Amino acid sequence: MFSIIQAAGWPIWPLVACSVLALAIIIERLVSLQSKKIVPPRLLDEVIGVTRKGIPAAEVINQLEKNSALGKVLGSGLRALNNEPQLGEEDLRAAMESVGREVAHRLEHYLSALGTIASAAPLMGLFGTVVGMIEIFGSQAPGGTTGGNPAQLAHGISIALYNTAFGLIVAIPSLIFWRYFRGRVDEYLMTLEVSADRLARHLKALRK
Repeated sequence: MFSIIQAAGWPIWPLVACSVLALAIIIERLVSLQSKKIVPPRLLDEVIGVTRKGIPAAEVINQLEKNSALGKVLGSGLRALNNEPQLGEEDLRAAMESVGREVAHRLEHYLSALGTIASAAPLMGLFGTVVGMIEIFGSQAPGGTTGGNPAQLAHGISIALYNTAFGLIVAIPSLIFWRYFRGRVDEYLMTLEVSADRLARHLKALRK
């Protein structure tokens, strides 16, 4: 592998750095975007069950907010009611929406960087290809098409091909995972929104 990188010349080093960064982001997002950390399947039902007896104490809400992203959103609504029992439905929804925006920002963390790598890697590979073409033309003897340096010609071709290939190797998985994570985040955000709406309607019905 190192011999291939050497053969590709200096233009491949930015691509190597992008590949390491993309791999780190992919691993971090795979760990961070697990369902149990974002939207545990039975958490909403448990919160609704507990609130039928009244708004939980602050200690219980603290534990709920530490549970997951969904717990943080639901807990923000319960905390607002705990602080102000006569809080209106619109204000309750606004409190959960405010925290929901913070959660959304955290879920989208690093995705823009991964998308940038997916977009920039082919261009960086193209840059390496151009450098290889310059090497090829530089290998030709001045004033004619013969007498060029075969070693320099082969080196230029290797730079062009290796950089093109490596740029695609970096870009394709980055784009696939970016779309995958983008889809998961959108799904999580929809679940958070629906859950917050369901809790708000439940709490409204209890206070009637």
